[in-house]
Amino acid sequence: MTTHLPPNQSLDTDSSAQESPMPNNVLNNDEPDNQEMIDENTDALDNGDLLEEDSDIDGEIDDSDIDDGDDEVPVAGQAIPVVVDMTHIVTEDQSGLRIDKVASQVFADFSRVQVQGWITDGSLLYNGSVQRPKVRVKADDVLHLSTTLQQHSEDQPENIDIDVVYEDDDVLVINKPVGMVVHPGAGNQTGTLVNALLYHYPQQHHLPRAGLVHRIDKDTSGLLLIGKTKPAQMALMEQLKDKSVYRHYQCVVAGDAASLLRHRRIDAPIGRHRTQRTKMTVMTAGREAVTHLLNVTPLNENYCLLDVGLETGRTHQIRVHLSHITYPLVGDRVYGGRRQLRSGLSEAQRQAISNFPRQALHAYTLGFVHPTTGEDVEVTTPLPEDMQQLIAVLSNGYDDEYDK
Repeated sequence: MTTHLPPNQSLDTDSSAQESPMPNNVLNNDEPDNQEMIDENTDALDNGDLLEEDSDIDGEIDDSDIDDGDDEVPVAGQAIPVVVDMTHIVTEDQSGLRIDKVASQVFADFSRVQVQGWITDGSLLYNGSVQRPKVRVKADDVLHLSTTLQQHSEDQPENIDIDVVYEDDDVLVINKPVGMVVHPGAGNQTGTLVNALLYHYPQQHHLPRAGLVHRIDKDTSGLLLIGKTKPAQMALMEQLKDKSVYRHYQCVVAGDAASLLRHRRIDAPIGRHRTQRTKMTVMTAGREAVTHLLNVTPLNENYCLLDVGLETGRTHQIRVHLSHITYPLVGDRVYGGRRQLRSGLSEAQRQAISNFPRQALHAYTLGFVHPTTGEDVEVTTPLPEDMQQLIAVLSNGYDDEYDK
């Protein structure tokens, strides 16, 4: 089913954003506050405050998960050392190839970048000594790999289908379906994206959170960025901190286009609710949070499809900000409530809104700088079927009404 949108009704709030998705660094602050991002991520990992059914929240993965100094929020499963000790005798067919080429072939459970790192740091020896990756090998030469990996024992692999939309030696981008929790936590030890990754990519087992760089809500669909090696994961996390990763979302909200256009930039600090600890809220003591409404497309007089860009990455940021300006996401039971139902709805439209089982939010575009090649990479994925159907019902008949 294709997305049904009224023709010629896309109200661009920023012509440059409409011509092309937000380029790298377009939302950069002059001096990114890296400590603020780290603090935010630690808060997002504080699953002790979360209900069982909402134990997966928007946010970046704290880089203290990568280092071993995270006492406040340990990764699921205690890290245990796994010793790798492998030897390979160069064959006649491999004679004349570079060391890194042969090593990548024979130690295929690891990425090319990992292998090159081990050659450089001496973990992978050539005839008992450290050599440059470009040195050519001869038959009967010996490659010996000896290193220790950190493996997280409690996250178990599970044969769960995943939708891979981009993959190379260093990076993986997954289109997460609605209802899938991103990583194991309280009440969600199985059936998560991490469990699926460990089955399909067993080499991810030695990476914290199986290489995850950020995450989205259980009931939000869309793109997630994953590093396939430790250097790639670290580099992508750094990009999140300096805002060279950009993420665009599409969402259906209860609000008219004219009103929404008055809120093209929502700048309101967000913190954890003082009494309802599973919720976030706009508060003066919160952390800086900025959301951009890049494009507003009316579906009817009181509902719109939004294209949203994040300048910061606070927990539940889009949902909280749109609720704060009184235009909540359709299906958002936590931040929307009765305000989702506006006047002038047909019975079919009212039922479609009332019965929509989750927040109508989809992460459809993800852009980043490739951690190895330095090239700009952009990945997109279409709206899921449930949102397409919702849009079709809400915009039904509005084309004719608008053309009168």
